[in-house]
Amino acid sequence: MRFYESLDLAPRLSLDLDDLKKRFYERSRVWHPDRFSRATSEEQKKALDMTAVLNDAFRALRDPVSRAEYFLHESGLDPSKNPPAELLEEVFELNMALEELRGGDDSARPQLEEARERFLNMREEIDLGVDSLFARFDQTQDRAALIEIRGALDRRRYISNLLRDVERELSVHVPN
Repeated sequence: MRFYESLDLAPRLSLDLDDLKKRFYERSRVWHPDRFSRATSEEQKKALDMTAVLNDAFRALRDPVSRAEYFLHESGLDPSKNPPAELLEEVFELNMALEELRGGDDSARPQLEEARERFLNMREEIDLGVDSLFARFDQTQDRAALIEIRGALDRRRYISNLLRDVERELSVHVPN
């Protein structure tokens, strides 16, 4: 896992963010392109490449969701394309309310505002649960835990997209 290697970290889902930042700054100083201004073009290119990798690694690993997505991808577990089954009925009703609001029916606004709050709570609940899943995987290295994490992230992504749609329509269709 290239990002972990670039920061000399063991591939884990739970990370100490202060340690991550410290490692990033230490390695960034070592590979900063200014230190290679008099080096060969090959060494200069390597410094630029390493700086880019370090920046990408820090950006991906400092956020728990992007860290898990990266880890899952590197483990051969890409996101599922299927919406969570337990949300399908709610999504159908939500889409109807969105269409009503887009069509000028402001009576759908309270339902959408309620949905926004529900989605925010659902996403927060997922975020809290993911930490314990990270710890479980780090202890067991069990692929079943990774699959469970993928399921949680799939659900989170789907909820985030719904939340984005609701917030966009609520902001575009402001009552007079």
